[in-house]
Amino acid sequence: MKLRQPTDFLILEALEDEGRNVATNLASHTGKSRKNINTRLPVLEDYGLVDKIGPAKRSGLYEITPLGKSALVHQDEYDDVADFEALITGPEAGSPATNEGAPQASFARGDATDGTDEE
Repeated sequence: MKLRQPTDFLILEALEDEGRNVATNLASHTGKSRKNINTRLPVLEDYGLVDKIGPAKRSGLYEITPLGKSALVHQDEYDDVADFEALITGPEAGSPATNEGAPQASFARGDATDGTDEE
């Protein structure tokens, strides 16, 4: 799981503080461009940190997931752990995890070299 700092955590914080929202509003809350937010939301959805919700299939309305809330709790540890995903999905998700033998998801999206400009 490769998160883009501070953008991804700002998106998660805005969704936690303001509730479900769309990219235009998230851009306003985070100070990032709408294009940047629109690029990052599908990546965060792939990671399971946010969910795209209705009412319309193409509405672009997102909300934070429990895993996204766990990521916020452990935000300060992101640079200090080798496997942030294991930390936030661990058996207790509130303490350091040792997920030996547990299946781990692999994500291809969100590479820091995906061509989007970080603001």
